[in-house]
Amino acid sequence: MTDNSTRPRTIHDQLTALAILAGKVRAEFETGKTKAPKETLEQLGYLKSSLEAVSGKIETFQREHGNMLALVETGQVINSSLELDEVLRIVMDNIVRLTNAERGFLMLRNEQGLMTARIARNWEMESINSSEKNVSRTVVQRVIDTGESVVTTNAQEDQRFVGQESIVAFNLRSILCVPLKVKNELIGVIYADNRIRAGIFADAEKDLLEAFANQAAVAIDNARLFSSLKGTLEEVTALKNLMDNVFASIASGVITADVQDKITLANRAAETILGSPTQDIIGHHLDEALASVSGELSPHLKEVRKTDKPIVDLEISHNLPKRGIVDWRLNLSPLKDASQKTQGVAIVLDDLTERKKLEAQRRLFERMVSPAVIEQLDPNSLQLGGKRTEITALFADIRGFTTYSEKLSPERLVSVLNLYLAAMADAVLAQEGTVDKFMGDAIMAWFNAPIPQPDHTLRAVKTALAIRDSVEALYKELSEDAHLAFGVGIHYGDAVLGLIGTEKRLEYTSIGDTVNTAKRLQENSAKNQIIISKEAYERVRKQVEARPLEAMTMKGKSKPVEALEVVGVR
Repeated sequence: MTDNSTRPRTIHDQLTALAILAGKVRAEFETGKTKAPKETLEQLGYLKSSLEAVSGKIETFQREHGNMLALVETGQVINSSLELDEVLRIVMDNIVRLTNAERGFLMLRNEQGLMTARIARNWEMESINSSEKNVSRTVVQRVIDTGESVVTTNAQEDQRFVGQESIVAFNLRSILCVPLKVKNELIGVIYADNRIRAGIFADAEKDLLEAFANQAAVAIDNARLFSSLKGTLEEVTALKNLMDNVFASIASGVITADVQDKITLANRAAETILGSPTQDIIGHHLDEALASVSGELSPHLKEVRKTDKPIVDLEISHNLPKRGIVDWRLNLSPLKDASQKTQGVAIVLDDLTERKKLEAQRRLFERMVSPAVIEQLDPNSLQLGGKRTEITALFADIRGFTTYSEKLSPERLVSVLNLYLAAMADAVLAQEGTVDKFMGDAIMAWFNAPIPQPDHTLRAVKTALAIRDSVEALYKELSEDAHLAFGVGIHYGDAVLGLIGTEKRLEYTSIGDTVNTAKRLQENSAKNQIIISKEAYERVRKQVEARPLEAMTMKGKSKPVEALEVVGVR
């Protein structure tokens, strides 16, 4: 029985066995052990030579066929990945395996154009540490300069590299270096060597490595392109996320719609302002999502489309079903792409409802309290208490109002009262005085606080005269039975100004004898009379004309108060 383990397994092996057998037969004939014709010996010799030649060709073919299969297989492997580092590792491991090299290096141009080793592997398919990355820079530079491959069977004896320090110092022997090109542009080199054995690289290995390098260059270029695209995509994604966050964080509502007025985007603020979730906004028509203002908004949208120009600060007050009356401000703009082609409309929406309400409350407050006082108040640091300062206090009231009120309805009475009080308050504010409060049919005011006024007493006198003129003007508008008189008292001195009351209910007012004296003077004034204390008159005697009055005995005063009646200003 034949032993299968010794049977030739390939055509090359079988031909080699036959050649050996032919040689043995011829040898036996030649030794004389067996007689054979000369022609037979010649034929056996020719058969042996032919079998050896065919066997060599078959061996070469099988090796090349194996290399081609390995090349195809390797190409499939390296093209199966788009991660650059993974591609480089696969490339070098296969190069070392196919060429029987000891080490393999793949060098690529960096951003500065210099050739640097991106990956280095050894025959054990391990990464080479930095201390072992010594290569022949001369060989590498020759490939870079010429763009052609270099192969040497023994660099120590190769006349092209005699005396090169790197070859001598690193004891380099077999070296193979081929260019990596993409569209005739050199992007790197593949370098393989063996520091122990000479003669392991020949033209066959060079041709194989060049074919492999062509595939590797394309794979590396694709991986680089993928890496660049991946980086760009990550940047775009990060930018998109940032823009999404910014878009969502904008306090104003932002809505975009296409040319068919179908909403494409809406941020969180838009949802809040409209009172609708995203699913009820995006993908819906503008008329549907903005139904409460569609009638008023539609002409403006048409104008934006027609003129291709924005409309800003469009304010619309309307009834929103879920919120009642609301005030919106809208900015409408053409929505353009990078080429400035209009793709729809962008709407920036601000809800002014609360702001309008606060503004209305402030206007009302300013009618109740002097604007100068409001400007001095810091809501974040309100404290009870006051500050002593010099002021000129003024009190004015309407005379005969109690009797008059008995004849009118409350509505008519309030209407007439407001006319007189408004005339008094306007006169105070015209001289930049501070209206402290309205007390029934009277008004209390002061000057020189909170804004200092060097001529504050003169301002008070001018206010009183303006009240007199305003009342006379009212007589022309009102029926005779509504012609009411007035009385004014003015005094100068110290007072404490500040916040009086509790944390829940505060009043900015002035307290002191100066205020009380002005009130007493007003109470002692006759019909349409302006009384000024002597202390106040001394400050304005050069500008004001006045008549002396008898000293007045007042409640709460131990001594009579000297006073004068104001006639006018000089």
